[in-house]
Amino acid sequence: MSATTTPRTTVTERESRQVAEAAREQDWRKPSFAKELFLGRFRLDLIHPHPLPDDESVRRGEEFLAKLRAFCETAIDPARIEREARIPDEVVAGLKELGALGMKIDPGYGGLGLTQLYYNKALALVGSVSPAVGALLSAHQSIGVPQPLKMFGTQEQKDAFLPRCARTDISAFLLTEPDVGSDPARLATTAVPDGDDYVLDGVKLWTTNGVVADLLVVMARVPKSEGHKGGITAFVVEATAEGVTVENRNAFMGLRGIENGVTRFHRVRVPAANRIGPEGAGLKIALTTLNTGRLSLPAMCAGAGKWCLKIAREWAAEREQWGKPVALHEAVGSKIAFIAATTFALEAVLDLSSQMADEDRNDIRIEAALAKLYGSEMAWKMADELVQIRGGRGYETAESLRARGERPVPAEQILRDLRINRIFEGSTEIMHLLIAREAVDAHLSVAGDLIDPDKPLSAKARAGANAGVFYAKWLPKLVAGPGQLPLAYGEFKHGIDLSGHLRYVERTARKLARSTFYAMSRWQGRMETKQGFLGRIVDIGAELFAMSAACVRAERLWREGEHGREAYQLADAFCRQARIRAEELFDRLWTNTDELDRKVVRGVLGGAYTWLEEGILDPSGEGPWIADATPGPSTHENARRPFASRSGRPDGDGH
Repeated sequence: MSATTTPRTTVTERESRQVAEAAREQDWRKPSFAKELFLGRFRLDLIHPHPLPDDESVRRGEEFLAKLRAFCETAIDPARIEREARIPDEVVAGLKELGALGMKIDPGYGGLGLTQLYYNKALALVGSVSPAVGALLSAHQSIGVPQPLKMFGTQEQKDAFLPRCARTDISAFLLTEPDVGSDPARLATTAVPDGDDYVLDGVKLWTTNGVVADLLVVMARVPKSEGHKGGITAFVVEATAEGVTVENRNAFMGLRGIENGVTRFHRVRVPAANRIGPEGAGLKIALTTLNTGRLSLPAMCAGAGKWCLKIAREWAAEREQWGKPVALHEAVGSKIAFIAATTFALEAVLDLSSQMADEDRNDIRIEAALAKLYGSEMAWKMADELVQIRGGRGYETAESLRARGERPVPAEQILRDLRINRIFEGSTEIMHLLIAREAVDAHLSVAGDLIDPDKPLSAKARAGANAGVFYAKWLPKLVAGPGQLPLAYGEFKHGIDLSGHLRYVERTARKLARSTFYAMSRWQGRMETKQGFLGRIVDIGAELFAMSAACVRAERLWREGEHGREAYQLADAFCRQARIRAEELFDRLWTNTDELDRKVVRGVLGGAYTWLEEGILDPSGEGPWIADATPGPSTHENARRPFASRSGRPDGDGH
């Protein structure tokens, strides 16, 4: 079959939504600070006083961080990884000996049993040295085999696979396909039941760790048949199984040491015992895994912010222009202030979300998603500002700087490396929609049938009655609150006054909820198409969440007597910056070019502006936009490259 005639899985928009909705966690069994925030209720009691780890977890965590820091300082050469576009085998072997593969795995299975808080601190540390190594460890533990087995695996599966993942085996997560990104309803990889096995056929794209992995989590569609519910299902697959071929190792703008590839499955037999959870539960398992798994990305983003701040401080104090250090020129100084304040806030969001995940008292699905969204966007901006502060040296590679005798600062590299975080594990656009869906869940649960065109009149009548009761109680509470009382949150005042920022969060949360209600009343069933509006709603919520976290963290540090005044100053600066961004977003809720933009897009797609493209040459070359993913035997040499152990032999069975 030619590359241009690849069969496409045809799925309607409604079918796609139904698949995504079925994969959601439907219930809210625990309180959620962020969910309440979007409903106009500022539940400061859910995050203040700031939750703290217990002494034993701190002792174990700090002990491991000290070992990891020493290893990173002596055994990881980030310049070599960037130059060779590979993580050396001896680095991975050393990480295995440290136990870094099993940071989140219970000691009973050979892991370290670190908390989410210290796991993220470890990723921030490693990622600051080499984001590629950070990505290797994160993909292995946050979304690879360990996390879904920890949450959904049988005891037999845990006994069989977790000891391997803790010490020797690298794992990967395979969901994306050449023609399937954020729309899993179109998943084409199949797992056909055959006796006590399933037979896998299909192609997976962007398989982080897939080139070097020993174990794979694979999402595949089981056909519905007698005795089989069917649906998208998760499996643990041995990377050395017959019929598994790594067809390509992909190369990227950044993260040049990442082992990401294309993997083909051709009649791969997988024991039914390797199925994670029941048939049809694959997407729910993936999404639930990501609830905390997403925190690994903001961990590395926070680490990147710290590095950007260090370089900005040292460089801007050393570099002089017009008689004084460039840091003292307001145009540069404002960038440094942004980096410092934002780094403080990102760490506040990360630590708060991580500790809440460890305590398991709150539902943090929205908090983790906001941390990923906000962290990836703000880290990219901080790195961009660092490049600007460094000027031409920011655009120059570290190797070039070294060659001409200057400090090899990889500013341009961190900009490239961070760019993927706005796409990894849910692009910014998808995160906006995911968070928006959770944020309006309370509305849809009581009034969803009113705007569903397929619901009968009887269902709409019931929904109308339920909505009337809900809104009669809810709307009046959005009129007034503690944010209008001058002395509210007075404990957040120690010379520098943060109480006003918390009053702003309380008032603005109510305003945000009113805006959401107005939009639902105005657009009803068309609300889900207003992605620009929903994205701004989510971004406002992210700013309010970050402000809350920053204030709570500053108060914690004040009470602990460690950098309290400085923390209050950073929190104050961040909140003032965030308030300006939030107000701009509110203005754009109702004053924007969304409708005009849609008209222009239709014109672009219809060819109305092709004349605008004249006068250039396209260097892209020929080829299909989406590669052929037709099931069948591989025609490629297997590019799988397992890491070698200290002895020089590949781990696993040596295939």
